[in-house]
Amino acid sequence: MKSVSAQRVFERLYADADALNRRNILELIGPGPYTSLCDLGCDDGSWTVELAAACGHPKTYGVEIIASRAEIARSRGIEVVVSDLAQRFPFPDGEMEVVHANQVIEHVPDVDHFMSEIQRILAIGGLAIISTENGSSWHNIFAAFMGWQIFSATNISTRTGGIGNPLALHRGTTGAVDSWTHKTIFNFRGFRELAEVHHMKVVDIAGAGYHPLPATVGRFDPRHAHFLALKAIKIA
Repeated sequence: MKSVSAQRVFERLYADADALNRRNILELIGPGPYTSLCDLGCDDGSWTVELAAACGHPKTYGVEIIASRAEIARSRGIEVVVSDLAQRFPFPDGEMEVVHANQVIEHVPDVDHFMSEIQRILAIGGLAIISTENGSSWHNIFAAFMGWQIFSATNISTRTGGIGNPLALHRGTTGAVDSWTHKTIFNFRGFRELAEVHHMKVVDIAGAGYHPLPATVGRFDPRHAHFLALKAIKIA
């Protein structure tokens, strides 16, 4: 069992990486204003509001599977549809100028469907911002070397968290639902090529987190950073 002090260190490292990843996302959005934004897996909408501000306060939509969270997001002025991202997205072709998904693609059962639907609802020249964990982060490489489940793939069961890794942040936790488990973990090149095969031009991939070093080191070596944030443009 991890000590309390070690737990706090791991929580701080994760929090710092997550905060930098969100800053990266806002920077990747770049100059607007945009007319429409769709946040896939918008949860309670608190982060969606920040995205909307970075986009110039466009018409803002969300998709969320948990109805109670969707209701909170609606109270923040977001038009939210309660839906499963494994289904067809509830928007017309070419409707959106920006589609965002942070820590969502690793949870969906079919990444081709997910990317095809993003491509479908984007306008030509529209922007996709997709972020996920990186299977090639140094802490994941260390775990694989030890014969452990990599940190990004310990969340695979609804029975208990942290399976296969004694240092996993959520080891032993319960109460997860299937939509929270991780199905696909990407590495840098696979993440890029998946976007490209779905007719999107990758403009940039930003990194955040570089445990145990400061999170900002991940910006200089995204191939081994904790989080990857991809910016791509629909070209066809």
